[in-house]
Amino acid sequence: MAYVISDDCIACGTCIDECPVGAISEGDKYSINPDMCTECGTCAEACPTEAIHPGA
Repeated sequence: MAYVISDDCIACGTCIDECPVGAISEGDKYSINPDMCTECGTCAEACPTEAIHPGA
């Protein structure tokens, strides 16, 4: 299951540079393309607000 970004996202940009496949898109709240996500968890480890979690 792909990772998802919760409403706790502050759009700081930390996760974008960490994603090895470019699955994260910018916005008021960032989003992860589930078709591109490889479930590596690098983005979740980098997120300072712990807003990224495995999807349900």
